[in-house]
Amino acid sequence: MNLLHTMLRVGDLQRSIDFYTRILGMDLLRTAERPAQKYTNVFVGFGGGNKNGEAELELTYNHGVSDYDLGTAYGHIALGVDDVAETCERIRAAGGKVTREPGPVKGGSTVIAFVEDPDGYKVELVETASREI
Repeated sequence: MNLLHTMLRVGDLQRSIDFYTRILGMDLLRTAERPAQKYTNVFVGFGGGNKNGEAELELTYNHGVSDYDLGTAYGHIALGVDDVAETCERIRAAGGKVTREPGPVKGGSTVIAFVEDPDGYKVELVETASREI
């Protein structure tokens, strides 16, 4: 088995596509319009996504729904980056929201930061060279 994708429901599809592609640097991989079922799926990811063995993020827009209660069970998605501080500055300069500044994880040495997407989903940035496995 392998991880194919994680799905997030989004309130404004174009705003979310912009965040994940322009601000985080993912590629728009494919779109599936389902007008009869009143939803649209957009898949984004790095390195070509599933066809190259990489997981994808599925952004689902249910037509006419502009916001969701995120609940308390969802935590975050995590992205590996070379330099967390530089990545945060790039995200901030592009209009993204950094919610936890770069620094070591509590009780460890892995350098992390958090950003928030337009729907309020948390995205953890993990500096891969400092990562404790």
